[in-house]
Amino acid sequence: MDRVDDTVLYTIGELARRTGLSVKTIRFYSDSGVVPPTDRTAAGYRRYDVTAISRLELVRTLRELGAGLDEVQRVLARETTLSQLAKAHLELLEEQMRVLRTRRAVLRAVVKLNRSTEEVRLMHKLAQMPDEERNRLIDEFWDEVSANLNITPGFTEWLRKAKPNLPADPTTEQLEAWIELAELVRDPDFRRAVRALYQEHSDRRDAGESMAVAAPEDARKWWAITDEARISAESGVSPESTEARALVERVMVLTTEGWGQPDSAEFRRSLAEDYEKRTDERMSRYWELLAIINDWPKHPVTTEANRWLAAALRASVG
Repeated sequence: MDRVDDTVLYTIGELARRTGLSVKTIRFYSDSGVVPPTDRTAAGYRRYDVTAISRLELVRTLRELGAGLDEVQRVLARETTLSQLAKAHLELLEEQMRVLRTRRAVLRAVVKLNRSTEEVRLMHKLAQMPDEERNRLIDEFWDEVSANLNITPGFTEWLRKAKPNLPADPTTEQLEAWIELAELVRDPDFRRAVRALYQEHSDRRDAGESMAVAAPEDARKWWAITDEARISAESGVSPESTEARALVERVMVLTTEGWGQPDSAEFRRSLAEDYEKRTDERMSRYWELLAIINDWPKHPVTTEANRWLAAALRASVG
């Protein structure tokens, strides 16, 4: 903007040239009382001083930030402060951004999954669920898959403690993960698959096996093992290698301590069978999605990793 003289009065055309606003816009602000003319000529033409230029610059900035004309007037009349106005608009903008992120997550899911109109409505509803409803959906899932079965005490309780806790300002990735997780636990086929795993667990306990489960404090040790098994499988490391044998020994330490069962060739073969049965990657995906939602470290377990561990266990007994 050109240098201005605080003793000079400017015409509306000069004001337009100095501020970059149109004559029509300045006249509107003038008629609205936002930037009244400093004076008028004998012929009635408006004249503005340097203060009017400053007010116009402020008005333009506030309007570009989304302030309404009445809000601008209150700021100029000192009925509210710039800080108060900025806080109100920031809160509004953040809410609008939250809504837009939710819509974007739903639309991305629609593009990815090619769902019907009714399913899109459901996805949008899922994305807007409050924490209590999200937790209820997860609890109902675990209730159904474990009902009336002889499950190791505390196991299901430990699993159900892992709830999807979306932050107040979730990312699009977290929203997409929640939509996918909610659809996964509502999938009857997935529920049947998990129920079948629980049924087998219950049957083995009924047959006298202890079927102890890993303690929560051992979770990181198991994550490390499954991470290494996945990397080894993807890298083509032989299940008969020295590296594989070392990983098997770590598996046996954790299982014998946790299950209270001595290490033996028969026990290793039994573990290998367990790993070979873990072919449904949806269970691993369940935990991956929770990790994304809750911002936990990700430890994906693939079918290839389970088969590699099974082969390594069998190789360790010849």
